[in-house]
Amino acid sequence: VECTVKKGKVSQNNNNNNNNQNNDKKVTEKDVKKLLKRTSKAKQGDDWLHTDGSKILDKDGKEVWLTGVNWFGYNTGTNTFDGLWNSELVSSVEAIADHGFNLIRVPMSAELINQWSEGEYPKANYNNAYNEELNSMNSLEIFDYFLKLAEENGLKVMPDIHSAETNASGHTVNLWYTDKVTVKDYYHALEWLADRYKDNDTIVAFDLKNEPHGKPNEGDAAAIWNDSKDANNWKYVAETAASKVLAKNPNVLIMVEGIEIYPKNIKKNGDYSSTNSDDYYFNWWGGNLRGVKDYPIDLGKYQDKLVYSPHDYGPTVYQQPWFEGDYTYKSLMKDCWKDNWFYIQEQDIAPLLIGEWGGFMTEPNLTWMTYMRKLIKDNHVNHTFWCFNANSGDTGGLVKDDFVTWDEEKYDFVKEVLWQEGGKFVGLDHAIPLGDNGITLKKAKGL
Repeated sequence: VECTVKKGKVSQNNNNNNNNQNNDKKVTEKDVKKLLKRTSKAKQGDDWLHTDGSKILDKDGKEVWLTGVNWFGYNTGTNTFDGLWNSELVSSVEAIADHGFNLIRVPMSAELINQWSEGEYPKANYNNAYNEELNSMNSLEIFDYFLKLAEENGLKVMPDIHSAETNASGHTVNLWYTDKVTVKDYYHALEWLADRYKDNDTIVAFDLKNEPHGKPNEGDAAAIWNDSKDANNWKYVAETAASKVLAKNPNVLIMVEGIEIYPKNIKKNGDYSSTNSDDYYFNWWGGNLRGVKDYPIDLGKYQDKLVYSPHDYGPTVYQQPWFEGDYTYKSLMKDCWKDNWFYIQEQDIAPLLIGEWGGFMTEPNLTWMTYMRKLIKDNHVNHTFWCFNANSGDTGGLVKDDFVTWDEEKYDFVKEVLWQEGGKFVGLDHAIPLGDNGITLKKAKGL
């Protein structure tokens, strides 16, 4: 079955009062530096994480649970977070922490990062009346300011190369490069970002590339997973990209997503030469990690930094074969989850972080979401919920269209799989508690 029509992530710009170049106030470079100065409460370098089997541990060997959320915009052309046309950055970050999410996955484009690296700063689109302090900053400085706000609220951050080019539909491109953004450009974006923030343990992980995919009839334009050095071999590229990131910062976790197809007979069709769909297992874009069994990612001396990161969605996004009939938790495990990625955690190969899951709180999606939540809760699977944004076309968000009012029904649903101890949310920072109802990692017992 050729499956997977993927999520439409709708971007929008509010043309009313969002020009961050129009600012009558005289702001000095000193003022900007003061705004960007990191909090004295933080202790640098005490929050790096590593893995042991299927667990993620802190520096003291305490097992942690990454329970986060996605917030896109740095990939769409907004050049900052979507929604700031209606909301304030400061209060939005505070709200995410106060609601108990301990990690924010930030979709970004390689193109934007490389523009920053060259001293070019595409305009960030937001409401400058609501976010006056941003008016003195370029788009890179706004990202730096976000990292400061995250740190002050006990949050950790995971950049995600969501697309090669800056485009709200960039995630639909199969691979990590295009005619405009080369493989070299892709590597450079990761290297530059890793090097720039190597002394900032607010960024604790890198998601190397969002949803590599492609179908059998797309040939070398489809992502594959084998032992070759082919340009479209995601396994090889992921190892190469990871080595470049870790050479700049050996402390960060590396998230490796899956692909879309994998040969049913790897001995006969290991080069993906067959164009017959019947010869392949299909899954969600980025969700097929069957190749780990035959060709596991090798990070050498940094193997304890590896986390596999599948994506999984419900029938509202696409009516996959495993949703036919009266599917159950047991049938989903048998028909999709176990062989595609859950075996990795079950066999203690490496930790998992489900980088995207979510959707509308209506049927036919709610049944699937309930089963996915059960899997996450029962097994303490790390995850980043899709998404904070109201403007995700086929999933909706945790906030409504004003980007201020929370969807309490959806939040209460997700809250059950946020890390909590004694009624308090648990952060990933050892010195700064998570939001207004959270504790530090130092005070947590651990899983």
